[in-house]
Amino acid sequence: MKDSFKREKLGKTLTTILFTIISIAYVFPVAMVVLNSFKLNTFVKTETFKFPTAESYASFDNFIKGMTFGGYPFANSVFYSIVITILGTFLILLFTSMAAWYISRVDSLFCRIVYYGCVFSMVVPFQMVMFTLSKTADTLKLNTPWTIPVIYLGFGAGLAVFMFVGFVKSIPLDIEEAAAIDGCSPIKTFFSVVLPMLKPTLVSVAILEIMWIWNDYLLPYLVLDRTEYRTIPIHIQYLKGSYGTVDLGATMALILLSIIPVIIFYLTCQKHIIKGVAAGAVKG
Repeated sequence: MKDSFKREKLGKTLTTILFTIISIAYVFPVAMVVLNSFKLNTFVKTETFKFPTAESYASFDNFIKGMTFGGYPFANSVFYSIVITILGTFLILLFTSMAAWYISRVDSLFCRIVYYGCVFSMVVPFQMVMFTLSKTADTLKLNTPWTIPVIYLGFGAGLAVFMFVGFVKSIPLDIEEAAAIDGCSPIKTFFSVVLPMLKPTLVSVAILEIMWIWNDYLLPYLVLDRTEYRTIPIHIQYLKGSYGTVDLGATMALILLSIIPVIIFYLTCQKHIIKGVAAGAVKG
């Protein structure tokens, strides 16, 4: 018994040490961004891993410089990022939850094809379709912050449908049959009965999609008119001076500003993530 207890204790200790190291590895880059966002550009390159000193401390000059660099208002970039993120996430949650409910309740060849098509889309690299997508977006006028969420719906549907289908299959069909007997139409049944029960998975999918869309650089860069519309990642990429020089201090400052909203949102909703993912994995 003592040997078994010692082995169990040793295993827990080693596991704790391992995950502590992994946590430090994940937090370290963020800590470097915070430190270097308050340093002068020269010292970011030469004293990357050191704390700011009286000589290298730049106060909030990097934040001001980053938000005013190049004459493009940083407030516009924030606005476009918020619009794209909110609209894209809303479309994904609404349409994929409805599609998943239909797929789960209607046993047909068409539904199975749609479901496996959504699952297969998760393994297709974006780079395989990005050039064709850019041309298609221009042709269909999907190259504005108000229309690009439609493209995000297409790319985000795979994971969302997969998670929603798993959760919907765990919902007793008797509840929906009772609603139908009471006179609810299919649409009313979904919004009044099914959708409230999807809350754990809705929150989980929303967190994943928001973090993805908010931080996405490549899709807006390919599709949007960058002279008129710039999201925060694109705005950061344009922090270049003459001959391609980059102000790393200003870059770090804007990166810090861009990750703060996502971190706050994630910490607020993190308790729902495991619950939603586990619920969606009950049945596949």
